[in-house]
Amino acid sequence: MRYILASTIMLSSMLFPAAANASSIADDVSAPTQNLRISTGVIAPTLDESISIQLPEGLTKSLVPVDSKVGLSLTVDSNGRPQNVKVVKSVNPFWDARVVAAVQNSHFHPGTIDQEPIPVDMDLTVTLVP
Repeated sequence: MRYILASTIMLSSMLFPAAANASSIADDVSAPTQNLRISTGVIAPTLDESISIQLPEGLTKSLVPVDSKVGLSLTVDSNGRPQNVKVVKSVNPFWDARVVAAVQNSHFHPGTIDQEPIPVDMDLTVTLVP
C-alpha cells in the first residue's frame, strides 16, 4: 500500500509541469501574430565605376604593394552615396587613406527592396593593383 501511495505522489508531481506546459502552448496559439514582410526583391548596391587611385607626383607604380587588399565597412545610402567609411583590414595608413578617399568620392547604384532604394550596410574589399 505504501508503494502505491508513494508512486502516486511521485507521478502526480511529474504530471503537473506537463499540464502547465500544455496549457501555455494553447495560449501561444491565441496570441496575436506580427505582420512580417517577406520579399524576394532585395538587390545589393553595386559600384557604378571602378575605383581609381591617383598616385602623388614623384611616386612610381613600383611603390604600390602588389595584390594588397584594403577591407572597408560602409553604408550606401538610398542616393548611392557611401557613408561612414571605415577601414577594417589595413595595408598601411598611406594607402588606407587614399582608398577611403577614393571610395568616399565614388558613386553606387543604391540597394533596393521591391524596387525602392534603401540604405544598406556593406563590406567592400579593394585590391591595390600597380
